[in-house]
Amino acid sequence: MLSTESHRVDGHDVHEHVLTVPLDHAGATPGTIEVFAREYVRDGQRAAPRLVFFQGGPGNPANRPDVIGGWLDRALEEFRVVLLDQRGTGRSTPLDRQSLTGSAEEQARYLRHFRADSIVADAELLRAALGGEPWSALGQSYGGFCLTTYLSRAPQGLREVFVTAGLPGLATSADDVYRATYAQTAVRNAEFFARYPRDLAVAQRVADHLEATEEFLPTGERLSGRRFRTLGIALGQVSGFDALHFALEDPFTPGGRLRERFLVEVGRRLSFAAHPLYALVHESIYAQGAATGWAAERVRGEFAEFALDAPVFRFTGEHVYPWQFDEDPALVPLRGAAHLLAADATLPPLYDADVLAHNAVPVAAAVFVDDMFVPYAFSRDTARAIRGARTFVTNEHQHDGLRLDGRRLLDVLTGLARR
Repeated sequence: MLSTESHRVDGHDVHEHVLTVPLDHAGATPGTIEVFAREYVRDGQRAAPRLVFFQGGPGNPANRPDVIGGWLDRALEEFRVVLLDQRGTGRSTPLDRQSLTGSAEEQARYLRHFRADSIVADAELLRAALGGEPWSALGQSYGGFCLTTYLSRAPQGLREVFVTAGLPGLATSADDVYRATYAQTAVRNAEFFARYPRDLAVAQRVADHLEATEEFLPTGERLSGRRFRTLGIALGQVSGFDALHFALEDPFTPGGRLRERFLVEVGRRLSFAAHPLYALVHESIYAQGAATGWAAERVRGEFAEFALDAPVFRFTGEHVYPWQFDEDPALVPLRGAAHLLAADATLPPLYDADVLAHNAVPVAAAVFVDDMFVPYAFSRDTARAIRGARTFVTNEHQHDGLRLDGRRLLDVLTGLARR
């Protein structure tokens, strides 16, 4: 059953939808959860078709715009826009250490229902509850992974599809993905330290200091050198270069300890308290009928430059490691479930190559050649495997292209899809 509350914001009707859906759409596991979506309707566009937005992640809620601009402003010129909180995020029965209870086995069984196949089934129930007309869809990053599953499993619900930085490999393993992303992360490290040469010595000094001296984050745990290195996830975004540089600009007190403001900033960036689902299911989004087995940790051993004792300091990127479930207080209670998920060899494939080869839905995708998170080669191959898909391939953007240049990208993609 759908319930809706509405209000007005600067020339827009805003409808907040809550829908009760099955935890398990296959019906084998009892229980229900709620799915939330916020719909924006610009004055004069009440009869417009809907566009549903799938946020990047996994485990991140839809954006909460305090100002309507960028791609959202462009989309509202012709669509009613539905910002979907994917299950387990935002107001969609949020999942965290407070709500995920029971034994590790029970937690892991529950988490099996939080992959893209369940997200797509939720979206289909929401679409039906909102009237049933096929809708347009925009997916950023993991949102594009979800839309590739959508095209595989329920293409009848889609009018047209736009993807930015989010075409997954259809048959690539987690190992394949991490080999590609470690290589690109090494490139981004080199680019970062070439722009900010002083930061290499600063980062190395911080890492060495953390190995020799106990420093504690505001959440109470000791900060390790290996966890400090995971700040490199920022290198996947254009805006992340400067943000990381600013974080490193003055980390030490005159007495040689880490400044409190530095520890506060690092803690804010490293904690998974606001989005634990990201850490829990990150590797499972690449599971295609085989266990991932902590692939990021295993594949890291193939890249000597990312060793803790490497002669030149390097940050890691969008990689989740088993030891983070020992060090992050938000993840410690979920450690057992995380290990069980990593060992689960029964998670089914999420994409149907045969259905995609016969696709009839207009698809347009922006593919970024230098993307640190979604390897270009895999996206290129998937675009070729989806019948009729058209691509805008560019090296002018990193993974945050939609956020920084969303209006133009949506213009390009709508033009491609409708040509």
